[in-house]
Parts: sequence; structure tokens; C-alpha cells
Amino acid sequence: MDNSTASSHRPTNSSAKPAERNVIAVSHTVSVAERATRYGHVGAVIWLTGLSASGKSTMAMALERALFARSWSTYVLDGDNLRHGLNADLGFSPKDRSENVRRIGRVAALFADAGQICISACISPFQEDRAAARTAAQPHRFIEIHVSADLNTCEGRDPKGLYRKARSGSLPGFTGIDSPYEVPHQPDLVLNTQANDIATCLRTLETLVVAQCQVR
Repeated sequence: MDNSTASSHRPTNSSAKPAERNVIAVSHTVSVAERATRYGHVGAVIWLTGLSASGKSTMAMALERALFARSWSTYVLDGDNLRHGLNADLGFSPKDRSENVRRIGRVAALFADAGQICISACISPFQEDRAAARTAAQPHRFIEIHVSADLNTCEGRDPKGLYRKARSGSLPGFTGIDSPYEVPHQPDLVLNTQANDIATCLRTLETLVVAQCQVR
């Protein structure tokens, strides 16, 4: 990343619609380096993906608290929370799931461009959509975290009763039951929440994020 350049987050999709080709992006006058110096860290997207009840939101909120204690600028984009607002118009079809992730990825990229550590916690079941989120974050850091627990463990936790509904047929298209979850090919970190407690996982996650993002 070139920290000397001014912050300018432009879409990387070359297949822009005709209307988009007539809209010219405006560059910020505050540079990436200036933001990093102010905050003590570079902007980044921390992308937590995994099955429902694997521990994504728990880990995201714990990381946010830990980074905030360091006086870092950070914010969690939780998939469930966003479905109450930004993504309230979306359902759970494959197309809507992809659009859900696309929107979260674009918002997360804006946070990173502003020099923030944006922590995204959403199932994001499809590899192609996660790759698009990584592309959207460029040139900023994108750290993919697979929050891992097997289906039996997640179903046993089931804090929202969603697996029970899926098994009964009242919640069709549920990831892990009758809709696939594509395990990340090469995540930056695998957090095994099935074998490790929250504190252990948090130490591992925080260590990685600090190593990747702290200005030295």
C-alpha cells in the first residue's frame, strides 16, 4: 500500500453501467498516511465468515472492545443488524445473499478508506462474494477470518433457534442445512471456536490484527 497517496476509494469493477461511467470519483485531500498517523493504525477490513452460531458476532464485538481499549478507531458491521436497516429489503435467495454481502463489502471498504478498522461479521457463504469484498477493499488491507465450528456444534448452540426452524422446514434456504457454505480456501486465520474459548480466540485474532495494521 502506498501511504503517501491521497485517500480515494474507487470501484474496481470494470463492467460499470453506463450511468456509472458518467460519474467521476472525487479524491480526498487527506492522505492515507495522514489518517494512519492520526489513528496509529492503517485502515482495514476484518472479515469474519462462518456458519450461523459459529461465534462471528461474539468474536467481532470482543475484537472491537479490545481495539477500542488500544484507542484504535474501529466499528463492527454485523450482518443481522444490517438486515434491520441497510439490507432490510433483501431476502435469503442466493441473489439476495450475494447482494447482502456486496453492500456490506462496499460499506466496509468506505470505513477502511476513512482509516478505520472495520470488522464485518456475516455468514457470507459464497467464496465468489467474499473475493469481491476483498477486491472492493483495495488498496486497503482485507483480513479474512474463518470462524470455524462444525455443524453439530453450531446447531447445538442455536441461540436464536434458527437451526430448529430450518430442520422443521419453516426456514428454508438456511446455510448449512439446505443451502451450502463454501469454506474459505486460504483465509488469513482460522479461529476454531469449537476447540478454544473466547479469550484464546481473541488473543490470536487481536495479535494478527495488531501485527497487520499497527503503524510502527
